[in-house]
Amino acid sequence: MPFPDSVPILTDGVVRLRAHNERDVDRIVEQCTDSESVRWTQVPRGYTVEMAREWIPAIAKGWDEGGDQLWAIEEITVGGGDGLFLGTIDLRPRAAGRAEIGYGLHPEGRGRGLMARALKLVCQYWFDGGGQRVDWYAERGNFASWGPARAAGFDFLTTLPEHAAHGEGGLVDAWFGTLGREDAMEPRAAWITPPVLEADGIRLRPWRAEDGASAEATNHPSHFVPAGAIPTPETWDDWLLRRRLVMARGLSFNWCIADATTDEALGEVLVFVHGGAILDSDTAELGYYLFPRARGRGAAKTASRLAVQHTFTSKDDGGMGLRRLVAETAADNAASNAILASVGFTKWGHEAAAQAPDGSIGPADHWELLRP
Repeated sequence: MPFPDSVPILTDGVVRLRAHNERDVDRIVEQCTDSESVRWTQVPRGYTVEMAREWIPAIAKGWDEGGDQLWAIEEITVGGGDGLFLGTIDLRPRAAGRAEIGYGLHPEGRGRGLMARALKLVCQYWFDGGGQRVDWYAERGNFASWGPARAAGFDFLTTLPEHAAHGEGGLVDAWFGTLGREDAMEPRAAWITPPVLEADGIRLRPWRAEDGASAEATNHPSHFVPAGAIPTPETWDDWLLRRRLVMARGLSFNWCIADATTDEALGEVLVFVHGGAILDSDTAELGYYLFPRARGRGAAKTASRLAVQHTFTSKDDGGMGLRRLVAETAADNAASNAILASVGFTKWGHEAAAQAPDGSIGPADHWELLRP
């Protein structure tokens, strides 16, 4: 049965996946010349109507010859829908029951969860046909692509160096996730957006791109804090991306410590886990730092107190609902130790020869705080 009849129609009552057709051409061009599509995908630059018309027979060839399987995405409206093209999803069969997935939406289709629905439909189609696994790749930093993959249950595994081709040429790092046949098609963790908290002249809020103007070179001993944990003007963009990623994966609450009057970034307080979802955890770790110019005004103490309160506040009341917080410090980090003691932490352990973040060996203290 040749294209387009060979393309199975998939629907969940909200989206419909169907064969591409000539009526889609103009909207394909609109999608492929959209700035976000150009930035994050490998669509040919200077995309034209002629390119779109040539692409549809290439799609048909994939279906007819057992190659890649592409569907057009449309939204079902009252009365059954008008067939308006809103994007494409691409299933690429590989060996031994594995496939790769790719997708993109027309600007008019974004922000409503349509791609997550389409992704679930295609993955279920693959599994129902005997497929075992679907792999997802996206250029590092493409949070718009991670959103649907996360919503469909994909497990974010790692960043692969120089794995993806960039649309402008060359290789870029890629995020990699995967979904197995037996995996639930539901998010594995919440996408964390830290709430705004404020007290005593200090505001905790999400980090913003413009906060990079406040970053400054550090002057603390190297064994106090892991390398790269504190941003500098040179590392700001990469640092912010990494912070956004751990929250998008549900691992951490990362607040910018800001002056409540000027909103200037002063440092960071974070509550995090090393694996699993923080909101499914019992225990998390507290961390904090201030930029050098912000020290000596009690900002870290106030920020830590606010973070502790949010950590122990029940989920029903908008908090994290955790039972226990822990922290680890260098024994000679008197300022950090004093902050922990001031917000109620108890020192429960001491190591005489612990490995510090910079690889050196020295004494370290272990702290904990239990929910009241």
